[in-house]
Formats: sequence, C-alpha cells, structure tokens
Amino acid sequence: MVWATLIRDLRKHTNGWLLIGLVGAALVLLPLLPILFSLFQAPNANWLHIQEYLLKSYIAQSLWLVLFTSGFAILVAVPLAWLIAAYDFPLRRFFRWGLMLPLAVPPYIAAYTYSTMFSYTGVVQTTLRSVGLTVSPTFGISSMPGAIFVFTLFLFPYVYVVTKSFLENQSGSYVENALLLGRSPTAIFTRIVLPLARPAVIGGVTLVVFEVLSDYGVTNYFGVQTISTAIFRTWFGMYDVDSAVRLSAWLMVGIIGLFILERMLRQNKRFSASTSKSRPLVPRRLTGAAALAAFAFSGLVFAWSFLIPLLQLGVWAAWTYADVLTPSFWQLTYRSLQLALAATAIIMVFAVVVANVYRTQANRFAQALARLITAGYSIPGAIVAVGVLVVFLEIDQQLAPLYARMGMGEAPLVLSLSLAMLLIAYVVRFMATGYNAVEAGFEKIGTRYLEVSRMLGQGITRSFFKVDLPLIRGALFSGAILTFVEIVKELPLALLLRPFNFETLATKAYQYASDEQIHQAAVPSLFIIGLSMLSVFLLDRFGKERTE
Repeated sequence: MVWATLIRDLRKHTNGWLLIGLVGAALVLLPLLPILFSLFQAPNANWLHIQEYLLKSYIAQSLWLVLFTSGFAILVAVPLAWLIAAYDFPLRRFFRWGLMLPLAVPPYIAAYTYSTMFSYTGVVQTTLRSVGLTVSPTFGISSMPGAIFVFTLFLFPYVYVVTKSFLENQSGSYVENALLLGRSPTAIFTRIVLPLARPAVIGGVTLVVFEVLSDYGVTNYFGVQTISTAIFRTWFGMYDVDSAVRLSAWLMVGIIGLFILERMLRQNKRFSASTSKSRPLVPRRLTGAAALAAFAFSGLVFAWSFLIPLLQLGVWAAWTYADVLTPSFWQLTYRSLQLALAATAIIMVFAVVVANVYRTQANRFAQALARLITAGYSIPGAIVAVGVLVVFLEIDQQLAPLYARMGMGEAPLVLSLSLAMLLIAYVVRFMATGYNAVEAGFEKIGTRYLEVSRMLGQGITRSFFKVDLPLIRGALFSGAILTFVEIVKELPLALLLRPFNFETLATKAYQYASDEQIHQAAVPSLFIIGLSMLSVFLLDRFGKERTE
C-alpha cells in the first residue's frame, strides 16, 4: 500500500526538480547498498579470522568509547548549558559562544596535541619535573581513557549548543513557576530542567555518537581498536577490500540499530507545552561564591577544550612555519580548498532542489526523498569511503572494454584513481549538512510567497529564482559555510580515497603527526582551526543580524 502511494505521488508530481532530486538521492544511496549486500556473500579466509579472533574486541572497544564519551559529554555540556541559559555571571556573554569553539578543533588534532604535551619531553612532564615532582613513566593519555578525554572535550559542544538553545527558548515558564512554588535551584535542575531537556540532550548525544563511530584519527593515534580503525587496517594492511566492506556492513547495522533503539526509547514519551506561548528564560544574576564557581567551571572547560591546545599549536607553529610554508604547502592548500568548494557547490544545489520538492509537494514520496538524501551523515566516513570505492571499481570494470579500445590497457583503474571518487564521497557524507540549513530557511518563509507567485502565473522555477532565493540566501550561506568547513576537516574519507600524490590540509596534518613531526603538524592544523573559527564567527554574527 505504501509503495503504491509512493509510485502514485511520483507519477503525479514528476518534473525537472524532482528528477534532479532523484539523482541526488541515488548518489547518496548507491554507495551504501553494496555494503549491506555484502552480508549475504560468502566470507573469505581473512574475514573468518577477523570474526573468530578480533570482531568481538572491535565491537567492545567501540561500545565502551561511545558509552563513556556520551556520558561524560552530558556531564559537561548539560550543566554548562543550564548555567549559560539560566544565570548571569562574569564573562557569561563570552562563554555563551566561546564554548562552541571546541568544535573548531578536529579531535585528531587535539589528540596529537595533548599526547605530545603529556609525553616525557612535553610541557606538562617537563614542568612537573622542574619543580621537583616525580612523574610516573606510564603517565600519558595515549590510551582508551585518553581517547575518551579528547572526545569529551571536543565533542561536548554538540550537546551544549542544542540543549542551551532549547532551555533559553522553551523553559522560562516552567522555571518561573517552580521558583514561585519555592523549589531550590538544585531541585529545579534535577526535577524540571533535565526531564524537560531530554529530547534536546538525546539529539546532541546522537551527534556525538556519530562522530565517535566515524573517527579514525584519534583512535588510531592512541591505539584504540575500534571498527573504524579495523576497516582501515583491513584495507591498507591486508589489502582486502571484501573484508573491509563486511566490517563496514556490521558497523552500518549497528548504527541502524541505534536509530531503532532511539525510536523505541522515545515511543509514547512525547511532551508538548500546554500553551503555544513559550516564554524565553531570563538569566538571574549570580553573586559571590556562586558567580565565581560558575565562572571557574566555564573557564576551566573553555581552557582545556580550546585555549590550551590553540596556544600550544601557536608555539609549535612559530618554531616551524618557515620550514612548512613552502610553495608545495600553498599548492596543497589551494587544491584542498578548491575541492571543498566544488563539493559544497554540488551539495547546495541538490539540497535546494530536494528541499524545494519537499516543500512544494508535501507527499510521502517527497518525504522519503528528503530522508534518503540525508542518510549519509549518519554513516561513518570509513563506510562511505568503502561504498564509494566499491561502486567506482565496478564502474571501471564495466568500462574496461572501452578503456582497452582507447589504448589504456586491459583493466585500468581510471575513475577509481581520480579526484571524482573523493568528490562524490564528500557529497554523500555531507549532503545532510547543507540540506538541513536550506530546509530550515524554507520553513521560516513558508509557502505564502510561492503561492502568490504561482497565482500570478509564474512557474515553480521562476518563482524560486525571483521570490524564494532572495529570502533564503541567509540559510544558503549558513549551510554552505558549515558544509565547507566540515569537508575541510574531514580525515577518513580523504585518507582512504585521495589519489596518489594528493594531500588535503587534514591529511597533511595527520601525516606530519604520524611521522612524529608534531611541531610541523601545527601549521596545517592552525589553518583548519582558523577556517572553523571563521565559520563560527560568521554564523554567530549573521545570526545576530537576522534577529535584530
């Protein structure tokens, strides 16, 4: 019945916009299907060995990393969000946006920065020895606890931002009523704020889980055996794409299971306000020891999650910039940014098309199309890379006779060794980033202007360019910035799919770190952080201008 409804909607509303949207959905879905199909294929000897001796350990390590990181991220982010939303204390306005800055530091950069700082010759142990304190030889963070420490510090803003926004805009009436009833601040936080903010917290934690499962840089650098690192080692160590695909399939099944579990937990637990007039939360001024404690907690988290690694990278960059900033570095920077811009442009085109189809048609097929095009973001980069590689290898195999007639040999790898593969992978992975921003822009303007334009005899395309596009240019700008920065920071896709002799800023920083040239890695790392900080500043400044 559902399929019949979808087909009927497709036949009724087919137009150029829908056809382009279908191409975008196929682009996202095509690399993911071969991975799931691999579960039904006969396993090889390598996979049997992995399944018997290694798979349980990979799964256990991944689960421990996800559970502890999520728990500590909640412990850090939710109190911070409540402090910023509900109270006024010294430097609160700075911390309000400053606590988002840790997202500008990719976790793999933070991993090698803190690992070097805590090493025997690093600034921490050197300082402790200089004041006469004995340091254990095993003192360091290159371990599972170290990975949890890094992920918590640099991923908690996902929970913080969502929770803070929810509390600022939705909790005013509840908190005021509780104060009138004589509830203490502790009781308000535990009995009202936490249950009220649970959907927002779960949404933020979901993003943290996706980032942890997608990571390769931190876990590989610290020697933590997760499924993502196993995919890389199977691919590059054993040169076994089939086993890497099967590992990716198991990880994808686990992520789908997380989606189902999250839906089951939320079943019959939906809440809504008794009135549509939600009142923003008005911060109350703290004084004395309470103000000092709020400032100290916010400042400590900000220092460890952003300021300290930034200053350390700045010192290292000052030592090595003359050796790193060569013509070849500027060339790889230009190529990296050029590739990111190209992928961003493709993503924003498909995002606009699908969001407009979803807005104008509002049927089941359009809804399914919107869900399909955003599926890639919830899939770790290693899985996307494996899926894209499998598709391109199959395309090269099918085109082998054509290559032979063109004098390229019997079975050359043409498309599979090109930048096109990495470009498509970026599009699949980050389509949701651009789409969500565009969809939010369309939701804000509604359909009334479009309907007026259509009543005046204008078509959908002309109405979009003349009416809708000027109104959503802010959302387009925001989506493009977010997408561009995410692509620049992306490591697993670039490591797996980049052509020979092609580097991005992310792979260059990681290559330096892997080769124990930590100081040299500071320069490309600061380039990435600088771009991310610029995006945070522009989005914050642009958001203020739109609300004024």
